[in-house]
Amino acid sequence: MESSDVELDLQRSVQAVLRELSTQAPALQSNQGMWRWSLHKKVERDPGKSPVLVRILLRELEKAESQDLRHVIIPLLHTVMYVLTKATGITEELYQRIYAFCTRLLTLPTPYCTVALDCAIRLKTETAVPGTLYQRMVIAEQNLTNELYPYQERVFLFVDPELVSASVCSALLLEIEAAQAQQTPETCMRHVVSHALQAALGEACHAGALHRKLQASPRRTLEHYFHAVVAAVEQMASEASPSREGHVERLEEIYCSLLGPAAGRCGGDLVQERPPSIPLPSPYITFHLWTGKELVLFLRPRSQLRLSADLEVLDLQGLRPDRELARVSVLSTDSGIERDLPTGADELPAPSSPETERAGLQRKGGIKKRAWPLDFLMPGSWDGPPGLHRRTGRPSGDGEMLPGVSRLHTARVLVLGDDRMLGRLAQAYHRLRKRETQKFCLTPRLSLQLYYIPVLAPEPAASRQPELGELATFLGRVDPWYQSNVNTLCPAIHKLAEMPPSLDTSRTVDPFILDVITYYIRMGTQPIYFQIYTVKIFFSDLSQDPTEDVFLIELKVKIQDSKFPKDGFSPRRRGVAEGPGAELSLCYQKALLSHRPQEVTISLRATGLILKAIPASDTEVSGSSHCPLPAAPVTDHTCLNVNVTEVVKSSNLAGKSFSTVTNTFRTKNIQIQSQDQRLLTLSLDKDDQRTFRDVVRFEVAPCPEPCSGAQKSKAPWLNLHGQQEVEAIKAKPKPLLMPINTFSGIVQ
Repeated sequence: MESSDVELDLQRSVQAVLRELSTQAPALQSNQGMWRWSLHKKVERDPGKSPVLVRILLRELEKAESQDLRHVIIPLLHTVMYVLTKATGITEELYQRIYAFCTRLLTLPTPYCTVALDCAIRLKTETAVPGTLYQRMVIAEQNLTNELYPYQERVFLFVDPELVSASVCSALLLEIEAAQAQQTPETCMRHVVSHALQAALGEACHAGALHRKLQASPRRTLEHYFHAVVAAVEQMASEASPSREGHVERLEEIYCSLLGPAAGRCGGDLVQERPPSIPLPSPYITFHLWTGKELVLFLRPRSQLRLSADLEVLDLQGLRPDRELARVSVLSTDSGIERDLPTGADELPAPSSPETERAGLQRKGGIKKRAWPLDFLMPGSWDGPPGLHRRTGRPSGDGEMLPGVSRLHTARVLVLGDDRMLGRLAQAYHRLRKRETQKFCLTPRLSLQLYYIPVLAPEPAASRQPELGELATFLGRVDPWYQSNVNTLCPAIHKLAEMPPSLDTSRTVDPFILDVITYYIRMGTQPIYFQIYTVKIFFSDLSQDPTEDVFLIELKVKIQDSKFPKDGFSPRRRGVAEGPGAELSLCYQKALLSHRPQEVTISLRATGLILKAIPASDTEVSGSSHCPLPAAPVTDHTCLNVNVTEVVKSSNLAGKSFSTVTNTFRTKNIQIQSQDQRLLTLSLDKDDQRTFRDVVRFEVAPCPEPCSGAQKSKAPWLNLHGQQEVEAIKAKPKPLLMPINTFSGIVQ
């Protein structure tokens, strides 16, 4: 195919992707996500098209900038970065043009500047040291052991068999296993060596001969060249001013050592062939059935992932009850002097300063309590821009959160299901955060990333899909690229489940679903934070202790037909007329933009209530454009939408009649109590398994971080002058926010 035809074909594909973002026509919804996938497949099958596609995408980006078409900027940025990660033969001039474009976007509001900054950082390294992005991604995802780049990742895919059919679970498992059967460590090492040499040497690299040589090399030889290439790339990338010329010279030496002296730039009679495609292996994914409480499961290191001793096992299914977790202090047999205490794994490393050593002599009692820095909370303390309903910000990247503790491991937890699955995920996430208050080992060493792919009921139950896909609808509304790539996977997953399994493993196939999952995991780096709410429930049976639970999306209240006995929790009020529903007392605090506390207490007769934590329309979403003062806590910008179906009594000539009207208000927290003998039924996150009956009163409030709270404690940190210990007083607990990664966060 001629170059003009190639460019025209790629241009048509790019325009199809842009039309998909600019219209909501039903005719295009069936193909959503396919255009982006087919575009990447074209350059994957023919790597020579990559420079042409990059130039087309850059041209469209500059056009979007000049015409202020912001809704296509982030999708185009993700597309060009994904192409650059795989591509070889990209000129330095093209890299610099894309880098300059990203720096111009830094003047835009979030999320555009956030995504542009992330791209600019990666582009700066890739420009000087070509092949760095590909090499680091493969090493981390495939857990290839080396000393210079120790970062490792694992993807945990969770599916609840109660919410997702067995055919869907089997189809996903078969597709994942089929794709990973061909991804051996030797194959991945060949890809890394071949890609690094081709990216650095360009046309001077005889790709066909290199491919054949690597295929014929034994494992020991392959490992030798793999470590040599990794050392050359990482050492050059770690320099303050990396030199592209020096990097090319060093990789040319490795290339000549591999193919012989005749393979240099100026010599050799090797016939130049069309370069073979170098695939980017899909990440190593482990498939798990959600059986109860677990969130993320680390097995003891075998062949896939070598974790430190502190992270060998994390199984939330074996957690103790909450009442046992409440005790966070342990008996101590020390002399009562802090200096005599041995350094334990459960204590924070003290700053290595003389002032800290001098301040170490201090009396302590016989109880050794774990004291954490009060501002060190995740993710509640992240300083992303808060909004009225949702908070977006930077993801938890690599780096050091505590002195001397590096976060070398990333756990990417991907859940499939509907709103009920997300409610169970919020439960497990709350349990995980609570466990951190007792054994502080996970948070500072592991970057936990959460992803969500909606899998709703198939077509016969289509009437229930909007009800159970509320959070997915919200994510698609605030992030169009999420809507185009992730929300459209549900029909494709059900089609895959209906297809008969193929037993021919030798046939090469393009796994569409796995490719989209991989794209989402790699490029979905911008989290949206969702407030988790806690509910305290009181029952009519006074011998039954109150219980606490959490919800993420919805709490639904129904009026039971049964009544509690006259000597129960709350006597019936005199003068209350019989009628449908129940007489309820509501005490709540209004959610005001002025942040002023205003409590309201009312009594009304209602047939039901629904407390919604997810905004129902775009007018209720003001995530990242509103940036209040940093002193304002995030809880002040989080609210519940309460929908009350109120009973209105009217009198006429025919007698008394009752009608219903729906009233809506916003609140930060609320207390509801039944005033007559009617009992209530609570349903959390639309989950039948999380239903509470015979309820007379309940209280709802934003769930605080388990390790925060209104407390006064002496933290082992020095003040600005470094001379004395400061007493930190926590006046208000920080909220517990659960992050779900998207492509851009909240787009205004």
